[in-house]
Amino acid sequence: MTTLPGTFGAYGGRFVAETLMFALDELEAGVREILRTDEFQSTLRELLRAYVGRPTALTRARPLATALDPDGVGLADVWLKREDLCHTGAHKINNALGQVLLAKRMGKARVIAETGAGQHGVATATACALLDVPCEVFMGAVDVERQAPNVARMKMLGARVVPVETGSRTLKDAMNEALRDWVTHVAHTAYCVGSAAGPHPYPSLVAELQRVIGDEARADMLRESGALPDAVVACVGGGSNAIGVMRAFLDDDVALYGVEAAGDGVGTARHAATLTRGRVGVLHGARSYVLCDDDGQIQEAHSISAGLDYPGVGPEHAHLRDTGRVTYLAATDREAVEAATLVARRMGILVALETAHAFAKVAEVGRRESARRGRPVSALVCLSGRGDKDLGTLGAWLEASGGAR
Repeated sequence: MTTLPGTFGAYGGRFVAETLMFALDELEAGVREILRTDEFQSTLRELLRAYVGRPTALTRARPLATALDPDGVGLADVWLKREDLCHTGAHKINNALGQVLLAKRMGKARVIAETGAGQHGVATATACALLDVPCEVFMGAVDVERQAPNVARMKMLGARVVPVETGSRTLKDAMNEALRDWVTHVAHTAYCVGSAAGPHPYPSLVAELQRVIGDEARADMLRESGALPDAVVACVGGGSNAIGVMRAFLDDDVALYGVEAAGDGVGTARHAATLTRGRVGVLHGARSYVLCDDDGQIQEAHSISAGLDYPGVGPEHAHLRDTGRVTYLAATDREAVEAATLVARRMGILVALETAHAFAKVAEVGRRESARRGRPVSALVCLSGRGDKDLGTLGAWLEASGGAR
């Protein structure tokens, strides 16, 4: 798949200040010489087992399948890969724990991170607390307000949370500020990137650490149902949970679907559907699809979900879009809220608003794939995180719209 180190087809690479080239080379060497050793992998596997709670459950969601497709014409079954059951409540801990452990082995005295919805910030703060490394998390001021529970969690874990007041005051700006800090303190600081985006080697590193999701799900599906799913569905912002689950199925006859945030609609100016409506450009050190104007200036993204409110996407996703291996759809804010409500009412599970975007398109995936295969299909959804953090946002939306039906 990768044509040159650090690229995925025409995407990826390193577009950063010269100051950071040494740090990225150092990190790449750390991945090669430390992270991939048997000793490191053994330590990480044990932490994932005994601390994170892996493997996470595979839940059969028959009530949800029936609610989405009462006649059973498109969907035969729906399965959930339960990353919400990880310690800290989302898939982010898989990556954060690996990166912080690597930073400590590399002798870094401080870890910084960016966060949108706060789950990566919480995961990084958690890993730093466990491994006794000082932690600083950059978070857009808008997200600090709408994700207050996660801000409180980060502070309780000992992290310093830095509200970012520039730009749109969301995830993009938090990442900008983290990169500025890293340039200034590069010698002793490790930057723990939260998604499969950014300059090489981050997209590959994050995907490698998140692939545990897909490897477990693939083995569990074969054991529990005797077959692979017909389709895999995951939400996509930067794209870490999606690439983590998809990588295990790339060589199989399994349809792969990523779901972006359509916000108010992809025909409006308020969305975060980068792969659906974006253009090729450079953002945060990598070439990929971005939301930009005719002059190449990055535009603001919008989503009810803080974790999907990003005007770029990981370069591997850009390549998978161009090759057609993955189909990317987009769900609106309203569709995400309705999906979150449906999952809560039918399955007794509060899902994150990020994850709700994936659920919003499961019925459509069923229709598409059943038409292609000539029979009802099974779908595996990556339930990337739990929704405690979004209850305030959901409550405000439902109140404004007249309440849940």
